Amino acid sequence: MMRALWSAATGMVAQELQVDTIANNLANVNTPGFKRQRVDFEDLMYETLRTPGSPSADGVQLPIGIQVGLGTRVAGTTRLFNQGTFQQTDNPFDLVVEGDGFFQVTLPDGTTAYTRAGNFKLDSQGNVVTVDGYPLEPPITIPADAEEVAIGEDGTVSVKQVGSTSPATVGQIQIARFVNPAGLKAIGHSLFVETAASGTPLVGTPGLNGLGQIAQGVLEMSNVKVVREMVQMITAQRAYEANSEAIKMADRMLETANNVRR
Repeated sequence: MMRALWSAATGMVAQELQVDTIANNLANVNTPGFKRQRVDFEDLMYETLRTPGSPSADGVQLPIGIQVGLGTRVAGTTRLFNQGTFQQTDNPFDLVVEGDGFFQVTLPDGTTAYTRAGNFKLDSQGNVVTVDGYPLEPPITIPADAEEVAIGEDGTVSVKQVGSTSPATVGQIQIARFVNPAGLKAIGHSLFVETAASGTPLVGTPGLNGLGQIAQGVLEMSNVKVVREMVQMITAQRAYEANSEAIKMADRMLETANNVRR
């Protein structure tokens, strides 16, 4: 069987995953804190028909060899954590990390998850939670009689209560950073959990030790750029078509060979 059939087939499979990834990026173009993914490809093993440097029949060393590639595969999908665009909302519970770092939230099973989506809400108890109801870690509770809520660049949460002339501190938001954020595992809901590849989180006060600062009333949007994704989709489509044409050509060559008569 011709190698071209299988090599081109691997190209079609790889480009299919490329389009799937681009589609997911485009679907989340308006998702707060979403980070786009990029597909990384690598070539497969090679069949060596002649090793470079082999001696010829005349005893002369050949400068090049003969190797035939067997296609491509997806080596991984890299999540790119570059900053998304900022959108002014003036909502006191819309927060953004300006720089490196993730908000920490507690999942129902007690696991800590990490997110760049800062569109927080208040639950019935006054706890600051995500849109899915997961509380911030460490927990922040806003008193029911709070008139104003102010969150500083260092994560200090202060409220001005009814009848009080001075604000009172009710909590401190801490954020986490990772040596290799691309190694985090996405679990949906704009959340990530640590893995062996990401390393352990370095938790601290915003603005210190390389951590970003917090801005209130601002929301970080997706870092997906529609034009870039559309161009990559066109490229992936053309590569898919080219690989399908290679399969057709290999099939015609096999048909020709099969129809040879003495």
